[in-house]
Amino acid sequence: MMALMPVDEALGRILEGAAPATAPEVLPLAECYGRVLASDLLARRTHPPFAASAMDGYAVRAGEATVGARLKLQGEAAAGHAFDGPLAAGSTIRIFTGAPVPEGADAILIQENAEKLDDGLVLVNQAPEAGRYIRPAGVDFTEGKTGLAKGRFLDPGAITFAAAMSHAELPVMRKPRVAILATGDELRLPGQTLGPGQIIASNTFGVAALAKAAGADVIDLGIAIDRMEALDEALDTAIAHEADVLVTIGGASVGDHDLVQKALTGRGMGLDFWKIAMRPGKPLMSGKLGSMRVLGLPGNPASSLVCAHLFLEPLVTRLAGLPDPQRIQTAILSKDLPENDLRQDYLRGDLQTNAEGQRIATPSPQQDSSLMKVFADARCLIIRPPFAPPANAGSTCDVLVLRA
Repeated sequence: MMALMPVDEALGRILEGAAPATAPEVLPLAECYGRVLASDLLARRTHPPFAASAMDGYAVRAGEATVGARLKLQGEAAAGHAFDGPLAAGSTIRIFTGAPVPEGADAILIQENAEKLDDGLVLVNQAPEAGRYIRPAGVDFTEGKTGLAKGRFLDPGAITFAAAMSHAELPVMRKPRVAILATGDELRLPGQTLGPGQIIASNTFGVAALAKAAGADVIDLGIAIDRMEALDEALDTAIAHEADVLVTIGGASVGDHDLVQKALTGRGMGLDFWKIAMRPGKPLMSGKLGSMRVLGLPGNPASSLVCAHLFLEPLVTRLAGLPDPQRIQTAILSKDLPENDLRQDYLRGDLQTNAEGQRIATPSPQQDSSLMKVFADARCLIIRPPFAPPANAGSTCDVLVLRA
């Protein structure tokens, strides 16, 4: 009998060799949010391209702008409208934030510290420091220098910076393509009429949502009935779409009607493993068909989603070049839990924060792997290692956070 593989070992084998696609794609800047930069991004300009005022006020020579000095108002400089010419001796130029600092000026007398007089003079009420409120040319970034490094997640700040460096397009890592196939004669799509013994194929939608959130493009292969011809047709579609990962849902065990593993190995899939020491989710299959990774999820909804969080999400993020998800936190149990057996448990539960700021984990009283409402209501999975001794209320535990 095949031994059950520990969860950590299974995850390590699933992630082994997983890396982003080598060929990047170039996208318009407006479509790059949430993607990963595929190469270093160099600045195409210097910013600011000139010394600029950081405040509204008056451009002055610091040596002339002493307390009580009266400076002749020479002109005005605004953003996009530089003053034409140098600052004359004994004079000042009205300046606004972002405007180029005129030649000869070395300080900004902010307007709060000055008084404009009726005779075209400006009275200095507080002397400015030389260089104060002036942004030097290139203080932000300079042309030709690396602004964003390869592998940077393109969040709003990075997108803004890329735009400021004058990049209208960016090279980004290609999203991994995840093909999802539900299997079983009993399955029908939401909205369809159910016959005797039939159920709605719900897992596909949750697994697809998780894959998209992790950074994948999803290919929906629909539902394959329990016939080898139907499975072969779905495999042909996945291969034609050059899927990086094929996710099958249900049918991966070895029962008379579980044909998925047989269909895949018949097409040349190298089977790595298909039993894990975990609950729910024991019948998880992993293998490779050519360059396509195969992940066979169990058919029960909670089992399918728990396995998707544990194995599919980190696989997709690794293939997308994104950081590994950091979902494991510690919490305090609100109830006693019995000792555990050889399988690592993932108990659906609630997660709240008490008045002291501590996270409190409460397992659901119902843990059947077919219950979808229990999973939808859960905020965490309470992790119970194999052979864990009884745990008392108030003790700490690890939890996999599902939602805030």
